Amino acid sequence: MVLFLLLVLVAVVLGIIGVAAEGLGYLLAVGIVVLVADVALAAVRLSRRGRRPLR
Repeated sequence: MVLFLLLVLVAVVLGIIGVAAEGLGYLLAVGIVVLVADVALAAVRLSRRGRRPLR
């Protein structure tokens, strides 16, 4: 959970810097990529947690 929140925070900060600073639009793109990867990682972890072995 801490990793998820840290990556979301990093993505938001990179996005804000990318929008605010002129010529640093690539930071916005990097922030979006980090956010998408973080959400995908969380989805994979949640889907694995829901499965129970059959007996």
